[in-house]
Amino acid sequence: MSSVLYDTPGPRAKQRNVLFSVVFFALLAVLVWFVWKTMDDEGQLEWALWKPFTEEQAWTTYLLPGLSNTLKAAALAMVIALPLGAVFGIARLSDHRWVRGPAATVVEFFRAIPVLLLMLFANEFYDRWTNVTSEQRPFYAVVTGLVLYNASVLAEVVRAGILALPKGQSEAAKAIGLRKGQTMTSILLPQAVTVMLPAIVSQLVVIVKDTALGGVMLQFPELLSERATLAANYANVIPSFIVVAAIFIVVNFILTSFASWLEGRLRRSKRSTGAVLGAEDVEELNAAEVGGTYGTGAGGTI
Repeated sequence: MSSVLYDTPGPRAKQRNVLFSVVFFALLAVLVWFVWKTMDDEGQLEWALWKPFTEEQAWTTYLLPGLSNTLKAAALAMVIALPLGAVFGIARLSDHRWVRGPAATVVEFFRAIPVLLLMLFANEFYDRWTNVTSEQRPFYAVVTGLVLYNASVLAEVVRAGILALPKGQSEAAKAIGLRKGQTMTSILLPQAVTVMLPAIVSQLVVIVKDTALGGVMLQFPELLSERATLAANYANVIPSFIVVAAIFIVVNFILTSFASWLEGRLRRSKRSTGAVLGAEDVEELNAAEVGGTYGTGAGGTI
């Protein structure tokens, strides 16, 4: 079916699309075969390398504890970064320069520094000026680095989401006497959530993956670093990388799927803002209209 943005392809376009699809799947099959053959030639498909993943010890000793630490650090960073980013994003929209200026400075400063560098700085800070133990320090450093960087990114997401709304929303709220704080909390933010949700979820996926930086540089026992220990004990480097990559894919897929479901539900809930009238209500309205209560033309009063 044709529309303003899409024209139904003709016979030649259909043939061309079929040809492109066949070529793509043929190349994909060749790539899969090449990878499979290369791994087979290198002995990476031997059952002895994959057998540990069918046993309980590899999961309970290495993978599951590492995954637990990854999810704990990511969840704590999410819980702190989301409201902090919202506060700084709203602060950047303030009418007061003394609020808007420092907020912009903080956001741009931490957004410009790589998250790994923030983790290293946080690790040194906890080592020199706090009483955090050496066992807890990597966890605190990873969470701190993730919070500082992602809160600054989420602040820009919040600011862009609010600015993307029509200006008529703010003007209408101002016309009925709402203060700016009431307009932000009651009118703008609830509508901006749906607009911001895809970008927020993308950043949450980044948080989950960036926990691996702490394992590489700070010996934080997350999933990727525990994979290294497992591979050292079972001598299965490539299979362990593949399994850990599959775990990350599953975790991020669950996160994005939940976000897609939530976004769809929010959009459906905002399609109708009025009350639904039943049959009895409609009959009463029709009777009132006939009786003249809605206008002077029927002999009633306004």
